Amino acid sequence: MEVRVRHFSVLREQRGTAEETVNVEPGTTVRALYTTLFPAGREGALPVLFAVNRAYVGPQHVLSAGDELAFIPPLGGG
Repeated sequence: MEVRVRHFSVLREQRGTAEETVNVEPGTTVRALYTTLFPAGREGALPVLFAVNRAYVGPQHVLSAGDELAFIPPLGGG
């Protein structure tokens, strides 16, 4: 099944795109897809918030066909 994935900030830079369509297996959680697209490096995984269809969800949220998933990294600044 297909889901649309939006990347922000440093994640957009890592993937080289702000948005992509990804095929996932039924039962895939948002965390599972995140770890597939952004494997943890030596420093570990970047902590992110997850939003599905513009509503924040927890990491165990199961994706459905046609969902729009956003990975939102912490914002820096000052």
